[in-house]
Amino acid sequence: MRIQKLEALRSEGYDPFAIERYDRTHFAGSIVENAPRHMDQQVRIAGRITATRAMGKAMFLDVTDETGKIQVYVRRDDLGEQAYARVKSFDIGDIVGVGGHVFQTRTGETSIHAGEIALLAKCLRPIPMGKDVDGVKHAALTDVEVRHRHRYLDFIVNPESRDLLVKRSRLITAVRRFLDDSGFVEVETPVLQAVAGGAAARPFVTHHNALDADFKLRISLELPLKRLIVGGFPRVYEIGRVFRNEGVSPRHNPEFTLMELYQAYADLDDMMDLVERMYEAACIAVHGSPVFRARMADGHEAEIDLSARPWRRLSILDGIHEYGGVEPDDLADLSSAHRVCERFGIDPAREPSLGGIIEKLHEQCVQPHLVQPTFITDFPVETSPLAKRKPGCPHLTRRFEVYMATQELGNAFSEMNDPIEQRARFEDQVRQHALGNEEAHPMDEDFLMALEYGMPPTGGLGVGMDRLAMVLTGITSIKEVIAFPLVRPDH
Repeated sequence: MRIQKLEALRSEGYDPFAIERYDRTHFAGSIVENAPRHMDQQVRIAGRITATRAMGKAMFLDVTDETGKIQVYVRRDDLGEQAYARVKSFDIGDIVGVGGHVFQTRTGETSIHAGEIALLAKCLRPIPMGKDVDGVKHAALTDVEVRHRHRYLDFIVNPESRDLLVKRSRLITAVRRFLDDSGFVEVETPVLQAVAGGAAARPFVTHHNALDADFKLRISLELPLKRLIVGGFPRVYEIGRVFRNEGVSPRHNPEFTLMELYQAYADLDDMMDLVERMYEAACIAVHGSPVFRARMADGHEAEIDLSARPWRRLSILDGIHEYGGVEPDDLADLSSAHRVCERFGIDPAREPSLGGIIEKLHEQCVQPHLVQPTFITDFPVETSPLAKRKPGCPHLTRRFEVYMATQELGNAFSEMNDPIEQRARFEDQVRQHALGNEEAHPMDEDFLMALEYGMPPTGGLGVGMDRLAMVLTGITSIKEVIAFPLVRPDH
């Protein structure tokens, strides 16, 4: 039926798809919000029809643009018989341009009295706009699979979905501005890599036809950025997409946005200070305040004040002792750690290293309690192959993860810059891979060569921007803050 309406318009010599532009002077939301200032003013708006109400020789349309909705009043006597008949044939979802003057109806609703109305694009598929039932707005598009598969439809129907992406954009802009103002240089590094390192993850593999060689999509930004530190860039960062061949969950999407930065002559404590200030700036950009209400996956909410510094520092072993009742001595070697695994239902066969068991215990026992901002420190050396050892505790490293609202929101090191030690760490990772750890770090000879030319003491930080956006917007699924999250192919 909609195609027939389009063909009828074209037979009359009117083709909406032939129109190239429409001059807008105002936006719907600003007119409604500042009604007294706009009263009786001539305006031109454009947007999508989201409701129609016919009244004989007159009708009302709701037109919605990126700022909000406004009512449009259309009379046959103003437009003429042919133009009015054309407007009556318009469907919900059609994109129109409206010119007229602002007025208030008898019920006090700010509206536009249309003097002209043009169809700019015909919507050929019905849009589920929802209905008002007894004064209650009922959502029309609630199926999560449909919303994520047809994201454009979600954005049309659910303004709150669009609002989340706007907040995410403000967050990333705030982080970029903070780093630029702090003297960091933004760079871009390769997505296709012969050796995908810098994180514990399985990469996606692709093939380059001209070179007849397999490459991997990057899983991290770390190693190219460190090469720049070696090359004399003292402060660098990148915000870019990385790819990890892993499962999908409310906290994980295989393609996500990562921010990594490296600062020469800085250490882990400098990274803590930077995180506290940067996250506060991001929160202010989203909420206008350093205070916000966080929502956990279990539905509980808590108020968090990011300006209340310093944030808590807690070593990973102390956290497991505090929340899991496990003494540090019980995690001194693999045999005693396996006995701890039995208590907590952890399969030790899936965690071949002591460090892996410690991190699994942390994730199970400690992380669900980390609501207020907390730095978890002193991670095991087996799971931190790119971090310096902790002085006096050679089995631990100078590494932290930052947590908030029970989510991990950043990972930082005092970076390993000893090429001999780094080679030994990589060799140990190769042995772990041979034992079945598919996420062990690969050997990267070129990176080791770079370190052999000398890298200054360096602090590094990685932040998953999608997950940070989740927490700051009170969303419990990462897919809601990604414009086009990964979905299963629809065959």
